[in-house]
Amino acid sequence: MNVISPFSLKEGAALLLLFLLVGLSVWGHREYRLYGDNSLHTELAVELYLHERTGLDELAVKLDSLGVEVDADELIWAGRVLGWRFFRPGLYVLEGGNSYEDFLSKMARGIQDAARVTVHSGTDKDRLARSLSNQLRADSTSFREIFTDSSDVAIELGLTGEELFARMLPNTYEIYWTSSPENVIRRVHNEFSRTIAGRYADQIENSRYNLGEIVTLASIVEWEARMSDEKPKIAGLYLNRLNRNMLLQADPTVIYAIGERRRLLFEDYRVEHPYNTYIHAGIPPGPITNPDEQSIRAVLMPEEHDYLFMVATPEGSHHFSRTFDEHRQASAEWRRWIQEQYRIRAERELLESQSSDSD
Repeated sequence: MNVISPFSLKEGAALLLLFLLVGLSVWGHREYRLYGDNSLHTELAVELYLHERTGLDELAVKLDSLGVEVDADELIWAGRVLGWRFFRPGLYVLEGGNSYEDFLSKMARGIQDAARVTVHSGTDKDRLARSLSNQLRADSTSFREIFTDSSDVAIELGLTGEELFARMLPNTYEIYWTSSPENVIRRVHNEFSRTIAGRYADQIENSRYNLGEIVTLASIVEWEARMSDEKPKIAGLYLNRLNRNMLLQADPTVIYAIGERRRLLFEDYRVEHPYNTYIHAGIPPGPITNPDEQSIRAVLMPEEHDYLFMVATPEGSHHFSRTFDEHRQASAEWRRWIQEQYRIRAERELLESQSSDSD
């Protein structure tokens, strides 16, 4: 009969304990690397753009190109162990500490981070299309085509291309990077409907002008006002002119008609164009830019006064007048200032030329 000695039992127990400890250590390290919050760590936020379905090897290369410190072999091992081997297109932000599980599963499921997209006021269709395409890394032509009368979005909303563009309410939006251009424009238009048509419903209903005309007037105010606090006064002036059946005579509409932003010449005011409010009465056929909420609010709640004329000042504001005689005097002062600026510039250019010749 074989008898197991106490020493052999102790040896076996010690070996078993050692194997258990080693196993637990390996398992714990494995779990820590897979699920620990510092498996991937960045001090600053890193934006990772995946343009197409991406594998583990490609992901490791892309992270390295972005300056993310990562062990490529360990990343690939973690992805294979966790079952996350391919990742969907989108924008993903990596910031602070992340576990492999959280980071890889997020991309594998396509749970994107929203991109911050800014729409600026007082722009034009081409610049807005380029801006959106740059921010969302899309084709600018796709955005440009949406702002035409025949686009599906314009027809769906019952708007012309110009009207749709003018309702691109200036703001910063959170939009998924892989959103189609059509859905991006719908998202911004929805914000216009919620903010303007919703917030100012009573004022719009009580206005003598429809929403399209209100936006058109606001677009002129947007273009005219260099100082935001002047917008209600400028809106009041234009409304005073309309109420008295005067020509609107808004310089921005002439600039829009000639298609060039510059100081207007005398002959420009005679250009035959439906948007030229120096020769065509009433509100122009459509908006000339995309106004912000403040410009629209100025038209709906204008400053009440009896000003009918305004002219720019050297400070970037306007001088407002009640009579044409007052306006003529203010305009003469403005012209003298402009001529003085031309004289100063000519003298400076002459001095620079003489200095260059002497060298």
